[in-house]
Amino acid sequence: MQKSPKAIQELVRGVVEPMGYELVGVEYLTGQPGGSLLRVYIDREGGITLDDCAAVSHQLSGVLDVEDPIPGNYNLEISSPGLDRPLFEPAHFRQFAGERVNIRLDSSVPGRRRYKGKLLGIKDGRVQVEVDGEVYSLELDEIRDARLVPDI
Repeated sequence: MQKSPKAIQELVRGVVEPMGYELVGVEYLTGQPGGSLLRVYIDREGGITLDDCAAVSHQLSGVLDVEDPIPGNYNLEISSPGLDRPLFEPAHFRQFAGERVNIRLDSSVPGRRRYKGKLLGIKDGRVQVEVDGEVYSLELDEIRDARLVPDI
């Protein structure tokens, strides 16, 4: 969960939600070729179209230009969460309990870093995932990336 700084998340939320979209999450990735990347995941009932992404991009670009919360060059990407939906917030881990997930921990965490199994939910700020019959309790703040595994 390479979440963006809180100020950027709130700025994005202030644009996306009044437009009628759910803000799924915001990633701010530095050190990318061509500059940093601000990736915004949006959703709504019935799904997201290319026109939805373009509308949000247009509105958000204007606000980001005025507020200027990101130093230097960056690329803005608006996306639907897709079939392999990323999980950012505690509510996401509760909402998708029972689904299959891929979880990758931050590189600073010693030991096992990848977990693929059944999401059991979240308890006391720790994500519960069952992998091969064993239950693991993972600190939410140590999760680098968590995504649903689509049934195809």
